[in-house]
Amino acid sequence: MTSAEPRDTIESIDTQILDLLSQRCQALAKKAGTKTDSDWANTLASIDRLIGQQKPDTASADPTISPDVQRSVLRHVASACWQATRSGTFAFLGPPDSYSHLAALAYFGEAANLLPVPSIGAVFDAVSRGDCAGGIVPIENSTDGRVVDTFGRLSEGEVSITGEVQLAIHHQLLAMCDHEAIKEVHSKPQAISQCRVWLANHLPNAKLIECSSTAAAAKLAVTQPGVAAIASEAAGRRHGLRVIGANIEDNRDNVTRFAVLGHDQPAATGNDKTTLLFQVAHQPGTLADAMGIFKEHELNLTWIESFPQPGTKNEYFFVVEFPGHRQDPAVAKAIEHLKSATHHTDVLGSYCRPARAES
Repeated sequence: MTSAEPRDTIESIDTQILDLLSQRCQALAKKAGTKTDSDWANTLASIDRLIGQQKPDTASADPTISPDVQRSVLRHVASACWQATRSGTFAFLGPPDSYSHLAALAYFGEAANLLPVPSIGAVFDAVSRGDCAGGIVPIENSTDGRVVDTFGRLSEGEVSITGEVQLAIHHQLLAMCDHEAIKEVHSKPQAISQCRVWLANHLPNAKLIECSSTAAAAKLAVTQPGVAAIASEAAGRRHGLRVIGANIEDNRDNVTRFAVLGHDQPAATGNDKTTLLFQVAHQPGTLADAMGIFKEHELNLTWIESFPQPGTKNEYFFVVEFPGHRQDPAVAKAIEHLKSATHHTDVLGSYCRPARAES
C-alpha cells in the first residue's frame, strides 16, 4: 500500500476533523460565562443561518451532502461540544422513544444528557427547581389542539419558553404477531385519536386501550400475544417489533409543537417569535380593545388560544403568538401598551422560529 492510497487520505482527514473538534470545544469553554457566551437556542439559529448561506454546486459530479444532513452533523457536533463544556440535564416527558423524547433529541442533540420524567408537571418542576437546565413539553397538536396541562403550568410563570420544536408525527402500528392476530391496540389517548379512521378501516374489531405513553404501549406489545401498539418507529426498533402498518395517522400533516423550557432569554436572531399571556377584565369590549393593540403596532397574530383561569368563574387567560422579538421596538411598545390595558400580561418567551423535524 502506498502513502497516496485512499485509506491514508481518509485517516488524515479524520485526524484533522478530530483536531478541529478539540479546537471547537476549547473555544466554547473559553466563552462559557462571558458576555459573548451564546445560549443553545442561538447556537441552533447560527447553524441554520450558516447552512442557509451555503450555495450548492449543482454542476459538480462529485458526491455532495444535502443541507439537511449538513445541519444534522453540525447540530450533533455542537451538542457534543456543549455537553463537554457545560454541565446540564434536560427533562422530557418519558419514557425513552416517546415523541417528547424524539423532540428533545431533535432540539438538544443526541449528545445531550436527557432525563425522562413521568408527567408534564414533572418537567416544569425539574426546571423550576433547578434540577435540570431545561426541558421540553408538548404545547399543541395539529389534530387534537392545545395541551391543557402545559398551559396551566405556563400561566404560573415559573419558567420561560426559550425555543420550540415542530415535530412531524408519524404513527406506526407495531406488534410481534401478524395483522390477523391483533385483538387489542394500546397507546396514549392522543395517538389513538389521531389514527381512528385507519383503525376503523383496518382493525374494526380490535379493542382500543389507552395507556400512559406510546413508548409504554410498545414495551407491552413485546410480551402480550395479540397486542399491538401505536408508537414511533424508534420505539419499534428498540423493542424489536414488526411494523404492521406504517404511517397510520389520519392527518398526513400531523405535527406536534413542543415548547422548550428554561430560565434564559434568548437574544434576537432576526427570525424570532414571541409568545404572550394576558388577562382582561370580564366585561364587554375589553378583549377587543386588547386585540386592537396588536393591530395598532402592526403585529400579525399567528396563534390565539384561551383557557380558564384556575380557581375562577368565567375568567380566562389568552395566549397569543406573533413574529418578532421582545427586544424589537414595535414589540416592546406593544407589550408596554398591553400591560396598561390588561389585568396581567406576561411574556412567556421570545425565541428563534423553528424548522420542522421528522419523528
